[in-house]
Amino acid sequence: MKNGNDLRITLIQPNLYWESPQENRNHLEEMIDSIEGPTDLVVLPEMFITGFSMNALTLAEPMDGDTMQWMKKKAAELDAAVCGSVITEDAGGRYNRLLFVQPDGSYATYDKRHLFLIEGEIGVFEPGKERVIVNFRGWRIALYICYDVRFPVWSRNRKDTDLALYVANWPASRTQVWKTLLKARAIENQIYVAGVNRVGTDGNEIDYCGDSLLVNPRGEVMHRLENREEVVTDTLSMESLENFRIKFPVGNDADDFRLL
Repeated sequence: MKNGNDLRITLIQPNLYWESPQENRNHLEEMIDSIEGPTDLVVLPEMFITGFSMNALTLAEPMDGDTMQWMKKKAAELDAAVCGSVITEDAGGRYNRLLFVQPDGSYATYDKRHLFLIEGEIGVFEPGKERVIVNFRGWRIALYICYDVRFPVWSRNRKDTDLALYVANWPASRTQVWKTLLKARAIENQIYVAGVNRVGTDGNEIDYCGDSLLVNPRGEVMHRLENREEVVTDTLSMESLENFRIKFPVGNDADDFRLL
């Protein structure tokens, strides 16, 4: 039973078909349809219709493309927000863009700020320039993508965040870093953190082991998804979050940082 401003959040951890948007939409639809009970927010991984591909010239979709229409449809059916990142073309530029689509069809977007040089994102995508906080059902939700989790200044809670989402294609070879950073971002910011990754092997023969996490503001792991496809739903308590911040108000002593 949902209470007050509690938020039901669902993490979807799939294997992905390489550069195959329609196959991925079909597969993810089956996973979403398997959600048990109501939810408020469904979180999909980074580049969830293509895998982590640099083939942006071929794969980039317009803002009103097939994936946006699919997300709007699912959000309306579920009466929940649906989010994840998509290779997007907009005003002549290409972006690794997180789409946060609400049940009424409205949406917010966040462009990945920290592009991953090692895998070739720089020069393929335009970097994001703005933090994005979405107000949804009484929750202030910060949107981030993968590599962003390594940068605590960009991720800083400026008394404007209750939940941070990190959607990712994070390789198995660095999974310990992923898990550690997600917990650190929750602890230092006194927020809930959801990090959603994928499993399987992509077209570049990079392996992914999942390890999607839901972490509470104390840094305690509420859920860790295993190295398989999984769908997990849990409830986040605003009352618990606010009480913790009152009892242990470390945010009042945080240093100021100047953004761009």
